[in-house]
Amino acid sequence: MAAVPEEVQLSKKHEEILGKRAMLLREMESRYEQQKTRRKHQLKQSKSAHERNNQLLKDLQSLEENLTSRQLPHPNIILLETQYWASIEKQIPEWESFLLGKGPHPSDSSSRPPKEQKLNVQGHTHTKDKTLPPRPLPRTVI
Repeated sequence: MAAVPEEVQLSKKHEEILGKRAMLLREMESRYEQQKTRRKHQLKQSKSAHERNNQLLKDLQSLEENLTSRQLPHPNIILLETQYWASIEKQIPEWESFLLGKGPHPSDSSSRPPKEQKLNVQGHTHTKDKTLPPRPLPRTVI
């Protein structure tokens, strides 16, 4: 009769093991479903990123084609640009100490020749002479 209590105890142990097994199987199935969902989401994100990258690549190629097929500016514009940068490079030594905060403003020196008067759009010089009459304002269409 000693075998009956052992069998009951083993039967209870067996039921516990089966319950734990069922619980672990449910957890595994749940995790598997979560993993599948995560993989689907990652695949969707990967596809959208791939499409976005392809579109960016096409846009960059289009821009590159536009830039290479674009005509150069008029030779006069190139000449003016070249002269401008040559003038800037010529002025750098004069301005360098001022820009670095180590010297006076270049226009403060008295050894500099007077500036040429600039012409406005109509070919007249700018003047502060108050004896001249004011220019008429441009007419607007009403």
